[in-house]
Amino acid sequence: MANDKKTALITGSGKNIGRGIALHLAESGYNIVLNGSRDRNACEEVAAKVRDLGAEAMIEMCDIGDRDKVMAMAQSAIDKFGSVDVLVNNAAIRPDGDFLTTSEEDCNRVYDTNFSSAFHLARACLPGMIANKWGRIIHFTGMNAQQGHAGKAAVSTSKHALWGMTKTLSKEFGRQGVTTNIISPGTFPDVDADVSVPRFQNLLNANPSGRLGTADDIAAMVDLLVSENGGFINGQMLQVNGGVVNQV
Repeated sequence: MANDKKTALITGSGKNIGRGIALHLAESGYNIVLNGSRDRNACEEVAAKVRDLGAEAMIEMCDIGDRDKVMAMAQSAIDKFGSVDVLVNNAAIRPDGDFLTTSEEDCNRVYDTNFSSAFHLARACLPGMIANKWGRIIHFTGMNAQQGHAGKAAVSTSKHALWGMTKTLSKEFGRQGVTTNIISPGTFPDVDADVSVPRFQNLLNANPSGRLGTADDIAAMVDLLVSENGGFINGQMLQVNGGVVNQV
């Protein structure tokens, strides 16, 4: 390996939740593989902060809905660092689409981005985790995906597939020191979102915690899952939503 630090690969890590996770893990001593699809400048800004924290950073810009590109990204990370020890499948797309009129092509695009990317990355990273007898895989679902959401059939089913894969991987690789979990965030506005609009204010007023989520809330959960103290948390859906009652 390039050094003795563990390495984390986080998809969609140029902004918002992915950015927060990357910086928290860098502060905890992980080298970071950053990924974005369009905004390289955002990834460069995060990479600079990662290096300021004393960790190494590499940037892999690619469309994670493209199997060949996502496999090349994983291989580049493994070639540089020896293995990917923590895989965080954060990036996703959430387009609206009426069930009866959404094209098969559009549905497949959602599945490729939200589910297949995580499938291919897990297959690429698991051999190194198994060899090291240690690894962490973290997926993301969402409250609407769990409950079902009109106009988002492809999104909901792709996220349910991740939940199914989480449970399967936890059973198949837990004895090799690899845990797999899935996080379900509540309402986490983008950093540049206008939270004064009625939609966000209604969600804030309905939240038992009296506030909306931040990237630090999710990063704290990731910190726990990747820690040695989190090693007995496996195959779980962890809801980080301020106390909103949700069905799993």
